Amino acid sequence: MGDMQRVQQICDEFERLCQIPFNDRLRDYKDAGGKIVGILYNQVAEELILAAGLLPVRLRAVGSKGDELADARFTQVNCSEVRCLYDAAARGTFDFIDGLVATNACDHIRKLYENWADVLKPPYAHLVCFPKRKGDDLQVAHLAGELTNFKTSLEEHFGVQITDEALRAAISLANEIRALQLKLDNLRAESANPPITGAQALAVHMAGTCMPRQDYKALLSELVDACEGVEGQPGQKRLVIYGGEIDSLPFMETIESQGAVVVADSLGGFGRRSEDMQVATDGDLLHNLAYAYLQGRPPEPRLHGTRAERWNYLEGIAAKAHADGFIQVHIPKCDLWSYERLMFDTEVERKGLACLDLDTEYIFTNAGQTRTRVQAFVETLTEGGR
Repeated sequence: MGDMQRVQQICDEFERLCQIPFNDRLRDYKDAGGKIVGILYNQVAEELILAAGLLPVRLRAVGSKGDELADARFTQVNCSEVRCLYDAAARGTFDFIDGLVATNACDHIRKLYENWADVLKPPYAHLVCFPKRKGDDLQVAHLAGELTNFKTSLEEHFGVQITDEALRAAISLANEIRALQLKLDNLRAESANPPITGAQALAVHMAGTCMPRQDYKALLSELVDACEGVEGQPGQKRLVIYGGEIDSLPFMETIESQGAVVVADSLGGFGRRSEDMQVATDGDLLHNLAYAYLQGRPPEPRLHGTRAERWNYLEGIAAKAHADGFIQVHIPKCDLWSYERLMFDTEVERKGLACLDLDTEYIFTNAGQTRTRVQAFVETLTEGGR
């Protein structure tokens, strides 16, 4: 309890693991005969993959220097994350995976999956069609049917049987991990001087998608205990960050280099929106998964008719964290988050909230400009007495 040195050691380990596509924990898992399924978005129910005795790993173009090999299959109006992921796959970065799973999260992701499956031919490929509305029982039933097809596909290709017992155990493990992540986030939000930075929190989340889950749970539990009673650097402005697929530690570190600390987030891919749910372990487990992934966790712009819910959730987080301001970030050419940005700016102006809009390509190269803009924003918060 309350061990800053141990906090730093664990955060350093998480950062190391999430900065290497095929890290030593994954290599050891493969060497022991394990199989890895790469997933392209947080809408994939990883519990089914775990229940099949496989390891789900979120694919990130870690260390990417360019996207030239994507030119043959994508245009310049496709988002840079998708282009970098395809480039990395074409260069063999993800040759360690035994399968690929995606959802129709957006047109860019779907086209990435189609090109990857068609050209690069992974050993196994499956697309889960995710509803576009949070909606009603019909939407949940549709997703449950998609998950049933996914379960059958995994069983047939990998020669396994996904029993209710195995699925229940996988759901319980994922629930425990999400609860620990949420507890850590609440510690950050409720502390006057958070024990870890926003960049460290991002590394914690990303590491949870690229290592065996039992190992991750054990290390995460130790981190939560070590953070109890620990305080970080005082006197910083408290920010909440809002956006989608943000996985750049240098980007987050640049924001926090200007007298600010990210105390909370409403990020989807590697943040609070992915962890803020629990899946029921009684009754129809596939229905429970469908309900939780569609209805039971905070929505994102892709889900129609959820605008008010999205922003109420964000403002609730900010209030709990006693935030001084918001940063909304998105990757240019992302249709969904571009529209969200325009609408959110209108909401911010109407309510008189302090907000900074930041653009960043998947490969973060504009550190100087980002520092300048964040510095000016922090200064306005200080001058305004926030």
